[in-house]
Amino acid sequence: MTNPTAPAATTAKTPRVNFAKTAPKAFKALIAFDSAAREGLDPALVELVQIRASQLNGCAYCLHMHTSDARKAGESEERLHMVAVWKDAAHFFTAKEQAALALAEAVTLIGQGGVPDAVYERAAAHFAEEELARLLALIFTINTWNRIALSTAKVPGTDERAAG
Repeated sequence: MTNPTAPAATTAKTPRVNFAKTAPKAFKALIAFDSAAREGLDPALVELVQIRASQLNGCAYCLHMHTSDARKAGESEERLHMVAVWKDAAHFFTAKEQAALALAEAVTLIGQGGVPDAVYERAAAHFAEEELARLLALIFTINTWNRIALSTAKVPGTDERAAG
């Protein structure tokens, strides 16, 4: 009899569609959208938002990629470890970063009650309207990237951006 709470045996995954190669127009459009979203946003904030959304979506591929990018950009290990529990470790993050993380959570988990007015207003208090729009676009793109990586079974630790 098998134990239903035991971890599943590790098996090789069947290769899935290579989205970049089989849907190049859609892939390039998403890259352009992602690039436009990042424009003018603090790179450290960008990585924190992408890390949090990837944690919530369970996307190990994107989580590995964005924690690596954050480290390369000089982010501390201490803050990276605190992203998952940022509400209980708020002193590690600026008020602006906290507002962005709260918005990232609300948009990522939109099916669990939408984006509450208080969360939106908190973000709007820290971001100019254009910056807030780009932050929302960034959250939209990381959620899309997470869904692509999860549905096409991307392997964590294999950053394919350089190979693209």
